[in-house]
Amino acid sequence: MRRLTRRFRSLRRDVVDWTGWTSRRFRSDFAASVGLPGNERHVLIAPPGAGNIGDQAMVEAFLAAADLPVTVVTRGADDFALPVDLAPRATILPLADLFYGQGAAHRDDVVRLACAVDGAATVSIVGADIMDGVYVLRPSLRRSSLAAAAAKAGFDSTVLGFSWNSAAPRPAWASLRRAGAAGARLLLRDPASAARVRDAGIQGAIETADIVFTDDRVDAAAAAAVLAPVSGPYVLVNCSGLIARKLDQVPEYVAVIGHFRARGLHVVLLPHVVRSTADDLTACRAVFDAVGADGVTFVQEVLAPSTIRALAQGASLTVTGRMHLAVMSLSQGIPSITLATQGKVEGLMRLFGWPELCVTPRAGMADEIVRVADAALDGPDTSERIRRGAASARELAGRNIVRIGGPTQKAMSPTALSGTGARDG
Repeated sequence: MRRLTRRFRSLRRDVVDWTGWTSRRFRSDFAASVGLPGNERHVLIAPPGAGNIGDQAMVEAFLAAADLPVTVVTRGADDFALPVDLAPRATILPLADLFYGQGAAHRDDVVRLACAVDGAATVSIVGADIMDGVYVLRPSLRRSSLAAAAAKAGFDSTVLGFSWNSAAPRPAWASLRRAGAAGARLLLRDPASAARVRDAGIQGAIETADIVFTDDRVDAAAAAAVLAPVSGPYVLVNCSGLIARKLDQVPEYVAVIGHFRARGLHVVLLPHVVRSTADDLTACRAVFDAVGADGVTFVQEVLAPSTIRALAQGASLTVTGRMHLAVMSLSQGIPSITLATQGKVEGLMRLFGWPELCVTPRAGMADEIVRVADAALDGPDTSERIRRGAASARELAGRNIVRIGGPTQKAMSPTALSGTGARDG
């Protein structure tokens, strides 16, 4: 009976979302309470966080660039552990029911958000891979609705670098279209996503790159502590808990790690998302148990993005099932073989002009990973190819922070602001 009740509620929620009522109600509740723009602070709508290093990295990149204090809207008070250099810039506002709640609790959080936005210079929403409704539809609709409502109220409204899946459900397309029509800036973080949105005739679409490319802070001391057992060259290897739900990765990684060992490369086994759902720590432990400790260092904690970047700086190569580990590796000039699950990785590697770095998760993928790894490790032009791609990505990523980063960035050309110079990919 409980299962049937849950199923009925889910179906009812889906029907409501598809009618457009969810988006209309969010815009209406927000508009009824919001004040006027100002120049007191920036407001950042954070991604879920809570054990996701990529989400942490996106929030940190925004804070590192901001020229005003930032109100960071989160789901929980402890979703992000901000480093000492950035914590004084941020005020955390937890609104647990803003995107995921229902009824009166949700409406109360919309009103609280509207009050927090009063006097803000900008309203920015971290888009990442949660805008297109492929994972969960209702929170995606509410994020797009916020972008639309804030823009309509006169606020400088931006959805920061996000991916857009061609399989996005129709209500997600409609909600994004309304945001663009209202004047929100829609920053697509790879050429493929930008093309999909532009080809649909949606206004406000600007090609960019992931905001994490703008942040180069490194913590060499923390990385050195992780690397204390390591002598000689090493590679970073991540096993995604999300991919592990659908594929037995263990035999594939056993083969890949065996190949790296044979080449004299130490392996740093690195979880990137550590939480109850899609847990990388569990996935990495399964591989570690299978390969043993010889020539392998297993990191069992959530590292700061600045530590990840420092680890990447010294690595020869990265193999990962998580895109933001790839972003942080590529930004440090290190090739990153990345397993593609949502259409976002393909666009990233197109940006670097190296599509072979994107591998489809499947039985037998070890052979392809090994082949691409050898080509990257032995290629005479590998460093130059990655360097050129990283420079281009960093320039494009600057469009995420041009409205928040002080006089130098705000004086960028109208092309950078409007997106009229965006590439077709």
